[in-house]
Amino acid sequence: MKLLLDTHILLWWLSDDPVLPAAAKAAIGDPASEVFVSAATVWEIAIKHALGRLDFPIAGMPAIIGQAGFTPLGIAVEHAILAGGLPPHHHDPFDRMLVAQARHEGLTIVSADAMIRRYPVAVLDGSND
Repeated sequence: MKLLLDTHILLWWLSDDPVLPAAAKAAIGDPASEVFVSAATVWEIAIKHALGRLDFPIAGMPAIIGQAGFTPLGIAVEHAILAGGLPPHHHDPFDRMLVAQARHEGLTIVSADAMIRRYPVAVLDGSND
């Protein structure tokens, strides 16, 4: 399975937070899964860190992603075009970028955000509902 982690899922995974559902945890930890972390996710974490809303070693992000066995996913022009043309179901530009990247790259988004499921994209539910 090819997965793209939403920001909260990445943070829950890295902190071994018990709020991460067992099914999502199993899929992310499955050696057969290829797990991606978007540059948009790192950007969102960096902004929250700069605003004092998140205590996270942002300078170590490349190493943290690599040590977790995840693959960084850059933002391509095609992703930006697709994100800009999405219906306005979700107003968060980071989540819209993740939807565009997942659609363009054939990835499944792991997210607890119900708004993402309004888009025609594969989603692995990361909520405990």
